[in-house]
Amino acid sequence: MTKILEFESEIEFVADINEYKDCLMSQDPTQENPNALWFNIDIPKGHIIRAGDRVKVTIEKL
Repeated sequence: MTKILEFESEIEFVADINEYKDCLMSQDPTQENPNALWFNIDIPKGHIIRAGDRVKVTIEKL
């Protein structure tokens, strides 16, 4: 695997998508910083992540 990107970010919001999954969101609120990284990632229910938690996002090419 080749690591493409890794960064840490604070979860801003956890959305209830349906009975099976939630969506973790971290977005640049201003969209003025071209270097800002943000994400929306669906994850299965049962996680322990809450708004304000910090997470590490890793992107790897298989």
